[in-house]
Amino acid sequence: MLTRTTAAAVTGAALLLALVACDPAAEPTTESKPSVPSSQPAGLTAKTAEAGLADATGVKTLGDPKDNTAGCSQKAAGEEPHANDCSQLITTDTVSIYEFGTPKVAAHWVKEMPKDADWRQVGRFALAFGARDQALTSDERRDELEQALGDLVAKDQ
Repeated sequence: MLTRTTAAAVTGAALLLALVACDPAAEPTTESKPSVPSSQPAGLTAKTAEAGLADATGVKTLGDPKDNTAGCSQKAAGEEPHANDCSQLITTDTVSIYEFGTPKVAAHWVKEMPKDADWRQVGRFALAFGARDQALTSDERRDELEQALGDLVAKDQ
């Protein structure tokens, strides 16, 4: 699983650099000066979503959950915060769960990801299936996870 974690972290860091480099005039979610939302929404987080998704799909765990937030957040990586930072990233063998401050930032990330990758936005969250083990997640399971996350988000509101 070290390979998956390393690959996810490297991929996340590369994607973070690409997203941060977006033209501020072209993307409304990118601000001219780095900033992050002053307060994170209470309730559902990527970490609690991981547990909820496991429960909703009838398993104890989605497989070796790891907090890889530093791969999608300049702030978590010890850099200057950016408006497109993620709030939290939990990577499992089944799926990566990205949490953002707003649905607009989540939509920005999903839009900017490579078209050959499977990214799905659910409110201020995004599900990604890009790591090697995650590629084995069936389309049916991906749909089930997306629906379950939608249910969790709806309950959280």
